[in-house]
Amino acid sequence: MLLDETGLSIHMSHFPPGTSKWNNFEHRLFSFITLNWRGRPLRSYETVVNLISNTTNRGGLVVKARLDRKNYPTGKTATDAALAALNIERAAFHGEWNYTIHPQKSDV
Repeated sequence: MLLDETGLSIHMSHFPPGTSKWNNFEHRLFSFITLNWRGRPLRSYETVVNLISNTTNRGGLVVKARLDRKNYPTGKTATDAALAALNIERAAFHGEWNYTIHPQKSDV
């Protein structure tokens, strides 16, 4: 697992269900992307990536994008045993939405 290989922990914070429309990051970024590609036919992935990558604003916004053509299989699920083995530390405030996944504890 990535965490075990790197020794890093990953902190996750999710928006509660139904609140993604209040995500300021999405509104501030995607509004400029939408303005940049307005009126242009989005006929290929390359066109979309190029339009996103060329998005800027007067405030200094710079957007970087690249096309990932890797095949990601669908329908894969983690087993209950694999989920139970994760070293998860839940936050005091809404631990179901805010938590840190740590590397597995070593026996060494």
